[in-house]
Amino acid sequence: MRHIMVMNAKGGCGKSTLATNIAAYFANEGYSVALADYDPQRSSLDWLARRPESRPQILGLEGFSEGLKRAPRSADFVVIDAPARSHGAELTNLVRVAETIVVPVLPSTIDMQATDRFIEELRSVGKIERKEAKIGLVANRVREYTLIFEELDEYLSRLRVPYIGALREAQNYVRAYTRGLGVSELPEYLAWPDWEQWEPLTKWLRSVRSQP
Repeated sequence: MRHIMVMNAKGGCGKSTLATNIAAYFANEGYSVALADYDPQRSSLDWLARRPESRPQILGLEGFSEGLKRAPRSADFVVIDAPARSHGAELTNLVRVAETIVVPVLPSTIDMQATDRFIEELRSVGKIERKEAKIGLVANRVREYTLIFEELDEYLSRLRVPYIGALREAQNYVRAYTRGLGVSELPEYLAWPDWEQWEPLTKWLRSVRSQP
């Protein structure tokens, strides 16, 4: 069983969007997937409640204390939507259950400053120091050819953490969420630019580089 956690101490950076889309991607690849929502807002579970029965099913798990205990042993992937503002002992406990950590970062000065502090704290967690979990950064909700995206791109490239790729700001994510789908499940004529942008991330998640 593989545990992929989407986390950032900064709220509103798109953790639930990434978590639900990662879960949908692996479910459509034929894997058994569970989606654990640790965030009090329950955005991932709300998405799952909208999911059509005709799509590959994903098991929803709620809460940090009980969520993973109910994960079936047959699950190939457990995707975890972590809460915002996690620090100290809570952050350590969250990292303890993950092998792969995806950190979405928005194109704003505030988010970059917050990510600086978060990555520094994250890298000090014992499991990360011992290389028992891998971190990957994703630029999220970006508008290409803007100065702030160029700044974010340069910033993420300088960090001593793998910078996996960038995902554009697009209505397709809203369309998919409201229907309980991932962008990988939208029609090709509508979502092909997003499919291309997801390729580096899904390739990394399936590679040994994202695993301890």
